[in-house]
Amino acid sequence: MPDRIATTVDGRTLTLTHLDKVWWPETGYTKGAALEYYAHIAPVMLGHVAGRPATFIRFPHGVGDDTRFYNKHLPSGTPDWVSTIEVAGKDGSRLQVDVDSLATLMWAANLSSIEIHVPQWGTDPDAHDRLVLDLDPGPGAGMAQCREVALLARDRLAADGLACRVKTSGSKGLHLYAPLEPSTEADVGAYAKALAVALAKERPDLIVHKMAKDLRAGHVFVDWSQNSSAKTTAAPYTLRARPEPTVSTPVSWEEVESDAELVFGPDDVLARVERDGDLLADLLDPKLARPLP
Repeated sequence: MPDRIATTVDGRTLTLTHLDKVWWPETGYTKGAALEYYAHIAPVMLGHVAGRPATFIRFPHGVGDDTRFYNKHLPSGTPDWVSTIEVAGKDGSRLQVDVDSLATLMWAANLSSIEIHVPQWGTDPDAHDRLVLDLDPGPGAGMAQCREVALLARDRLAADGLACRVKTSGSKGLHLYAPLEPSTEADVGAYAKALAVALAKERPDLIVHKMAKDLRAGHVFVDWSQNSSAKTTAAPYTLRARPEPTVSTPVSWEEVESDAELVFGPDDVLARVERDGDLLADLLDPKLARPLP
């Protein structure tokens, strides 16, 4: 593969560089392969990130290198055609990238943005349209325990009239989403915390709602705090910087209820989408959104 190619994407001219650079040393998976994945997954990924201020986790020298950094502000040299969202902060407002096109996705990935994270709101940080629960297994717990917690949380959400969808984190756990009618940060955070506390009371042998490491051995931490407007969650279909290239992958409840393997690489995900479509597609359907109880 050439080390540098000029191409046109959505009418925008891009120069893609260092395509042979190995980003995952343990497997030899290259930057060029990662960009090719993002190009193919864009038709389903863009709906989940467009209209939300993106945070990039950039790895200039690939996974495992200690030079990685978080990038919320506009990267230096951002083209004027890249869409942006103005976000209010403690020290004034800042502009963040809106990954709303294939051209922007490819431009960002070319900047070594291996991971893309987004918040649970769009342009207004006090109008959340998704609730998220991050199920994070502690030492001695794993995906089997996360599956059990996911089903318990799904049933509680359903009892409150909220639909629940699930994806892998691409790391060790699962992410649960419930589409909402726009709700304030305070209301969503309070509901999510109350839900996590209730789950921990129901199954203290399995679940904790506090982050303290000394509580987490053999348990699943239900992280409700990612509903804070200041926090972000790995976007659906983003690559993750694990030892092997993995993807935060939408899965079905049938898969969660079974003992199916829930670790997916880029090729796996492309094959799944070709076969099943976007298993999170209805998160984008406003008809599924419900008010907080």
